[in-house]
Amino acid sequence: MLSLRGNLLIAGPSLVDPNFHRTVVLIGHHDEAGAVGVVLNRESEVEVAEAVPPLAGLVEPGARLFFGGPVETQAAVVVADFEHPERANVVAFESVGFLPEETDADELGGLRRARVFAGYAGWGAGQLEAEMEEGSWIAEPAVADDVFTEEPGELWSGVLRRKGPRYRLLSTMPPDPEMN
Repeated sequence: MLSLRGNLLIAGPSLVDPNFHRTVVLIGHHDEAGAVGVVLNRESEVEVAEAVPPLAGLVEPGARLFFGGPVETQAAVVVADFEHPERANVVAFESVGFLPEETDADELGGLRRARVFAGYAGWGAGQLEAEMEEGSWIAEPAVADDVFTEEPGELWSGVLRRKGPRYRLLSTMPPDPEMN
């Protein structure tokens, strides 16, 4: 099995599940037992300071909470770009990783930037592999600017364009093709 840790999963056109339609998911962990990640491009209207006040100091003032996925939506998940990646609970790629559940911000060392998510996306053993095989997801290596993009609504199209000519037409697909 090839691990997808550190990759983005871009929802393919056949993925119509409302939890994942046109999403981009960062995979933080993937092994034979399953996979875990967060949806990067579903920004809420709620500010982190309002939703999770103890985590407000980790993000820029006014930063919004993101919907990380349909699993444990009441739990906060923090993805950060670490000055010292060894302090991350899970490193997804390079210096980008997930904060430990119980975190004292002063003990983390420097965080270059962080984003807070409500919930996460998860797959059981073999589930993600089956979804990849049926074409539900398109994989692409992640870069830090994907995770912390200032335009999350453009991430799905942008990552598909980055994949090259084969995916350019797909990147222009409207959210509801029947409205075309």
